[in-house]
Amino acid sequence: MNEHQVFVGIGSNIEREFHTRAAYQLLHEHFYDVVVSPVYECPALGFNGPGFYNWVAKFNTQQDIVSIYQLFKQLEAEYGRKDWYKKHCSRTMDLDLLCFDQMICQHPVVLPRAEILNRAFVLKPLVDIAPNHVHPETGCTYQQLWQAFDQASQPIKPVAFEWSTPPA
Repeated sequence: MNEHQVFVGIGSNIEREFHTRAAYQLLHEHFYDVVVSPVYECPALGFNGPGFYNWVAKFNTQQDIVSIYQLFKQLEAEYGRKDWYKKHCSRTMDLDLLCFDQMICQHPVVLPRAEILNRAFVLKPLVDIAPNHVHPETGCTYQQLWQAFDQASQPIKPVAFEWSTPPA
């Protein structure tokens, strides 16, 4: 089986400390070589609601893209998400597949995810863990994209978040 490198964006604005820790534990239970970015706090975009905790994880897996996508939807449901049809609303746990290797596709999910290029809360954590990784469509590194990004337009604040120890 082939090994794949995957990037996932994680967010929560409902019981966000609890759900951030839960997502961290779940990623360590299901994948290996998990690397996580710092956590950032940012305001809700597109609706009135509590601020979000957002972060990005990178991991390796032999699972295919469909299996990972289905697992993320299952985990979101187990943690109370029922609103997949709503674009802008509060979330207990949001697991967004950002990149799967260098794949560019429309199904089962659009990759690379558009938010990489237009959301500070996605791009900055990517820079933190993979500054020299090349975006599949633009050919630019995440560091280059961040340097060109209008950072003042989307302020994000690092959170001093204490991760629990991953399972052995």
